[in-house]
Amino acid sequence: MPARAYLDHAASSPIRPQVAEQMAQDLAEGLGGWANPSSQHASGRRVAGLLAQARARIAQALGVNAHEVVLTSGGTEASALVIAGRARAVPGGRLVVSPIEHPAVLESARTAAEQLGADVSVLEVDGAGRVVLGSVAAALAPSDQDSAAPVSLVSVMAANNETGVVQDMAAVVGEVRRATGVERPGRPGYVPVHSDVVAALGKTAVDFHGWGLDVMSLSGHKLGAPVGVGALVVRRDLELRPVTGGGGQERGIRSGTQDVVGARALALAVELAVGEREAEAARLGALRDRLLRAVAALDGVHVTLPAGVAHLPSTAHLWFEDAQAEALLMALDMAGIDASAGSACHAGVAQPSHVMLAMGFEEGPARSTLRCSLGRETSPDDVERLLSALPAALEGARRAWKATHKTAGEHF
Repeated sequence: MPARAYLDHAASSPIRPQVAEQMAQDLAEGLGGWANPSSQHASGRRVAGLLAQARARIAQALGVNAHEVVLTSGGTEASALVIAGRARAVPGGRLVVSPIEHPAVLESARTAAEQLGADVSVLEVDGAGRVVLGSVAAALAPSDQDSAAPVSLVSVMAANNETGVVQDMAAVVGEVRRATGVERPGRPGYVPVHSDVVAALGKTAVDFHGWGLDVMSLSGHKLGAPVGVGALVVRRDLELRPVTGGGGQERGIRSGTQDVVGARALALAVELAVGEREAEAARLGALRDRLLRAVAALDGVHVTLPAGVAHLPSTAHLWFEDAQAEALLMALDMAGIDASAGSACHAGVAQPSHVMLAMGFEEGPARSTLRCSLGRETSPDDVERLLSALPAALEGARRAWKATHKTAGEHF
């Protein structure tokens, strides 16, 4: 049995051996530092050509055009560039977001409201975290007769990074088009739609043009590329005002000397993730089902998503009655199991899941969660190891909860 069972692929996934090998070769050949792809000499033209090839490979794997791919440092920067870029492009405009978005979207929207004068409207979700389509028209409508601020963007993630719920993005975009009555970009009243596909890509189908998106963001390290590479797919005529100045690289959206080694690593990781998606979805889905069937038999353990809801095959999300999540994670950690309570993007701060709160859960269950996210290296032994360790870990977590909730009858 391996030294540890890694069940936190939604936080970050190990670099693929093929990607590591390619990067080592690129760096050994000096690709990482001796020529700037913006330079006009022969060495610069060489790496510019390799950068163009990487961009074309990413585009082909995603089914988009190469000129639509904008390279970034990761998913958080990509989404932040979209939110800030649209807030700057439409001063005083309104950003419409779902309440279960990644902090990269929600916090960027808050910052845009505080610093750029944007308004923010929030869509409704149902008990599974799916956008209530009937709330789209209301969110797009002016808040009162005197307020007709144009909507600058609608942002809905394709799949949630905590629970794994999958949205019907084609339906969401269709509802935006019906609500505005404008379907063609460039026409007055047209509202662009952004989707964060960081959690979805490589796990479920992603169709930029088929869904009718205008922009989407993705991250490399969730796919087996290194931390520090990501991308936007941006429709050619969508205006994103740059957040910083610079040399105008990446269509002026994200200036700075491009990381050619990172771009090539991202291209290979995207190709591999998309190519293996269907086979891996079947394999990981079977492991997820095994995990959920077993834990559902434990007292006070609940599967967060209702049966029949579209979900990522790799994410199992649970909540526990009267159990302290921190104690549960610590016990699993000591048993050699890496898992999480939810998003790992809050700098380790323990707090109730905003996703579960939006779904209608009380604060107690929203503080007592476990996310097990599977990946290409997850084996049946890893799942069995978790199932063997969970009862004792849960018993300790309940003792910890009782120690901090001594009021008689206090429970959730």
